[in-house]
Amino acid sequence: MTDIRGAAPALRQSSERGAHTMSGYAMLLVLLLAIAGVGATVSQIDRIADAYIVAGLFVSSTVFLFGICGFYLLQPNQATVITLFGDYRGTDRTTGLRWTWPWMTKKRVSVRSNNIISERIKVNDLRGNPIEMAAQVVWRVTDSAQALFDVDDYKAFVNVQIEAAVRTIGSRYPYDDFEHQEVTLRGNHEQVASELRAELIARLMVAGITVDECGFTHLAYAQEIAGAMLRRQQAQAVVAARTTLVEGAVGMVEMALALLSEKNVVELDDERRAAMVSNLMVVLCGERDTQPIVNAGSLYQ
Repeated sequence: MTDIRGAAPALRQSSERGAHTMSGYAMLLVLLLAIAGVGATVSQIDRIADAYIVAGLFVSSTVFLFGICGFYLLQPNQATVITLFGDYRGTDRTTGLRWTWPWMTKKRVSVRSNNIISERIKVNDLRGNPIEMAAQVVWRVTDSAQALFDVDDYKAFVNVQIEAAVRTIGSRYPYDDFEHQEVTLRGNHEQVASELRAELIARLMVAGITVDECGFTHLAYAQEIAGAMLRRQQAQAVVAARTTLVEGAVGMVEMALALLSEKNVVELDDERRAAMVSNLMVVLCGERDTQPIVNAGSLYQ
């Protein structure tokens, strides 16, 4: 059975090209000549019945109106997209006073850098933990034709794609890894920001927009699990500190016993050696200050 549904037509991608425009200063001279012509004909108003005067007034006025409708100004880092009855005719990026045919439609587009801070959004990280994220993005238009003709509203398009990219990157990595064996959102900020920029550039390419810089302005656990995650971090920090403390205490005990044996300070049997090890570990690993007890009698009493 033949499928009568045709494939959706592919979007015709626009591409910026230079427009054929003129310097406005040359046309300004023509405009001044037209004004002079209007003034000269008006000064001969008493001879208005003369066909030459009427023709001169008509031509001067027409040239003046024709010329003044074609002027436009361009500041640095601005572009003017020119269309003719809906057909793209090119983009003018030459700064200063410019002129084109009056029937051309002119649309100004800023190619300056724009800075935007996205709203805080809730994302599930790689482990499924809800986190809050917000990003700061510096973007600019590189292709004015794509920005105007390939998307409906390129500024709104940027906002939507930033949120989508943040969600994608946020779900790609865990928020934190206390064993320091994985790439995390909190611990590898530069790498994650670089991937976010690459993701945004790929998404915004269709709109003729590039991203110069981006990074996270807010990154935290969501409120519903923030307390539990804080307790988890505290517990893991305590375990890590205890591990380091015990490893150091064992090394100090080994060194103390080795020095006592090497210098023949005291001979200890296995039972007294175990007792000394126990006492030293208590002293070194205890959280409170120990109170020494002086034994004036025999070591075995």
